[in-house]
Amino acid sequence: MEDDVQEETLAQLKEKRLGGWGILQLAAGTGLAVYAVWAGVLMPGFRRVPLKLQVPYIPASKRQVSNVMTLLKGRSGGFADLGSGDGRIVLEASQQGFSPAVGYELNPWLLRLSRFYAWRAGLSRSVSYRREDLWKVDLSGYKNISVFLAPSVLTLLQEKLLAELPEDALIIAGRFPFPEWTPCKTEGHGVDRAWAYRVEVLRKQNQRTSN
Repeated sequence: MEDDVQEETLAQLKEKRLGGWGILQLAAGTGLAVYAVWAGVLMPGFRRVPLKLQVPYIPASKRQVSNVMTLLKGRSGGFADLGSGDGRIVLEASQQGFSPAVGYELNPWLLRLSRFYAWRAGLSRSVSYRREDLWKVDLSGYKNISVFLAPSVLTLLQEKLLAELPEDALIIAGRFPFPEWTPCKTEGHGVDRAWAYRVEVLRKQNQRTSN
């Protein structure tokens, strides 16, 4: 069933083509063209990263952001977006009262873009964007997590999230669900769908499986 979801999502992503002019505008506006040359040509190590672990940058749509916020409705506390891209989900979380609201992103161009958007929105003091390896980040201080990552990365991330997050934490996955977890709630359809997972429930499921 999860394979069907992933195939459906990939098909819809392919249908939403920007076109040559749209891609050119995106590259020129964010500096991604320079980053692409650096990553693909000037940094040979990047080419050695397995394809299934490479996560392309695709901006979250307004509907995707809305679905994430709907699943977080009524919650509070710290919020972290893992692989925050241009930072729009972190900005919305801050506007909805989550504090601290933090985005973790390795792409330096996207970090600059995120900070520009935060400054433009007057929220530069309310949000934080950090260039840190998410595998080394301590997530124990966050009760709310969002991730828009590839299925192969989500599989590896499951253990870390369950080990570090507090009992009452909620995890939201966008575009792709966690392959081995059962969501407590979903919002939206197709490429805009988001899945919610309660850490307390996931741990109980793991205990039953282990026994």
